[in-house]
Amino acid sequence: MPVVTSPVLPGAEPLSVDGGPHGALVLHGFTGNPQSMRPLATALAGAGYSVEMPLLPGHGTAVEDMVPTRWSDWWGATDAAYRELAARCDRVVVVGLSMGGTLSCRLAIEHPEVAGLALVNPLVVPPDQAFRDAAAQLLASGVEVAPGIGSDIAKDGVAESAYAGSPIRAALSLFAAAEEVASRVAEIHCPVLLFTSREDHVVAPPSGDLLERSVSGPIERIWLERSYHVATLDWDADEIEARVLAFAAAVLEPASEAR
Repeated sequence: MPVVTSPVLPGAEPLSVDGGPHGALVLHGFTGNPQSMRPLATALAGAGYSVEMPLLPGHGTAVEDMVPTRWSDWWGATDAAYRELAARCDRVVVVGLSMGGTLSCRLAIEHPEVAGLALVNPLVVPPDQAFRDAAAQLLASGVEVAPGIGSDIAKDGVAESAYAGSPIRAALSLFAAAEEVASRVAEIHCPVLLFTSREDHVVAPPSGDLLERSVSGPIERIWLERSYHVATLDWDADEIEARVLAFAAAVLEPASEAR
């Protein structure tokens, strides 16, 4: 596990709530932290679910802490958080933004008992090879951290507390992992609720397109017309919250239990 050298940023703290017998795992994005997902996680906890929202390795402190981290670190933390939550819950729904969506898809592939996925602008199809080649050229020239991708939000006065830079080697490890996930999305059999921002400056539409046509379970795609990438903090946040709560109730509390 990479060494953390800086304190956790205000608002970036993980969240763990013991609620009812059903659970929700909530996952933030690349260079972001739980701040971007806290309102949604809090809403799920308020609805009576047990909630885990981990702070993924290298995130939520200083970008220097993220430079040595890789997909294996984030996946390891995610899988551990899921296993711990699943051990104390009857069913678990997974909610992810961006890279959190990549991790969510991998969880559903590796753990077919996942009750459902709610994905907000998930990264599944990585950038094209030309983009990755350019990143490799930056590394060869001695550049380790590129300009940041955080806080892509349309709403004035709202900001994501993401890093100002993006560690290039970490990003390339994410892209390689996304490529593997993309090749396996047909192994996702649980219900999927997919949110796609019409204008997203971080993740291109092909990620959502691939999920929509390739997952094996039922999928509902919601187009967000007013929000950019970090839609959980943007104009459509209330709609996302309402739809995720309804989705969680549907997949975690089947009709046989409701009677």
